[in-house]
Amino acid sequence: MPETIAGIAVPDSRIAEEATELIREATDDLIYHHSRRVFIWGAIQGGRRGLTFDAELLYVGAMFHDLGLTEPYRDNGTRFEIDGADEARKFLLSHGIDEDKARLVWEGIALHTTPEIPALMAPEVALVTAGVELDVLGIGYHDVSDETRAAVTAAHPRPDFKRRILQAFNDGITRRPATTFGNVKADVLERFTDGYVRPNFVQVIEDSAWPE
Repeated sequence: MPETIAGIAVPDSRIAEEATELIREATDDLIYHHSRRVFIWGAIQGGRRGLTFDAELLYVGAMFHDLGLTEPYRDNGTRFEIDGADEARKFLLSHGIDEDKARLVWEGIALHTTPEIPALMAPEVALVTAGVELDVLGIGYHDVSDETRAAVTAAHPRPDFKRRILQAFNDGITRRPATTFGNVKADVLERFTDGYVRPNFVQVIEDSAWPE
């Protein structure tokens, strides 16, 4: 029988179980518990919004969404979101999931730090962002009851989460600062990485090779 947390059934298919094992081994407690909470919050918000979604795809998207912050990816010059999205897509295709479904998971992970746009896309995309927004930013915090929040955090604790997740963000991207141009993670480097200078979009245009 599937595990149920705060009324949400956690997928227990072979794909979901192998995704859990992969992320459990590849990440620390911080990212693992955060990723599980992202699924639960996303599923809760999906129910509140009356959305129909594939829970297995949402689960894989949630579990892989921060994989790109881990050490193997930190020097590759790619946005960490794309690292996680690429790995999730490969994982799903290797398990026989069709390209269209794998693409939904890819989009959900790749866009989870891009405000507003995911909400206009498929539920499996929108709800990864919704889960991240609730867990990290507190957006939608009051949409769920005190009892629900307590049940979720009892299953997946978040000790000192604000400080620790910011540290994880900085650790994951500080060696590839160019990947934060135009997205919210530039704020992290500006606060925590010595010597980082935020690129300016206007300056990029003005300093381009075009002569006029």
